[in-house]
Amino acid sequence: MGEKEEKSPDGVKYYRLSEIEQKNTFKSTWIIISNKVYDVTKFLEEHPGGEEVLREQAGGDATESFEDVGHSSDAREMSLSMMIGELHPDDRDKISSHEETLVTTLKDDPSWWTNWLIPLLAAAIVTLMYRIYTTDSE
Repeated sequence: MGEKEEKSPDGVKYYRLSEIEQKNTFKSTWIIISNKVYDVTKFLEEHPGGEEVLREQAGGDATESFEDVGHSSDAREMSLSMMIGELHPDDRDKISSHEETLVTTLKDDPSWWTNWLIPLLAAAIVTLMYRIYTTDSE
């Protein structure tokens, strides 16, 4: 027996995460962006960033990647024509808890400042050594 089709209060079809994960093939490519489900299969060849980018996200949550790229308002409007439904509310915590873990890990990482401090310190030392060397040779 098939699952009963569920719809949101505004009539949009709900899809389960397991169903979306299976749509990672050459025949069908679905992605999730902000809990909305998009069938991007027919758009693969037209995607300005290349079809590989969409295929990497296929069957999963592409929200972070979509937002990081900074898509234009035209691209966002175009995506509306590809929306086929929404992620079922019972499955939303499965992807949002993963996102929260990543954000927490990044915020709690104390070594971010070393990525800036060490190169600045190295540049200061090189500058100081250069000035000392050029002063001595005069």
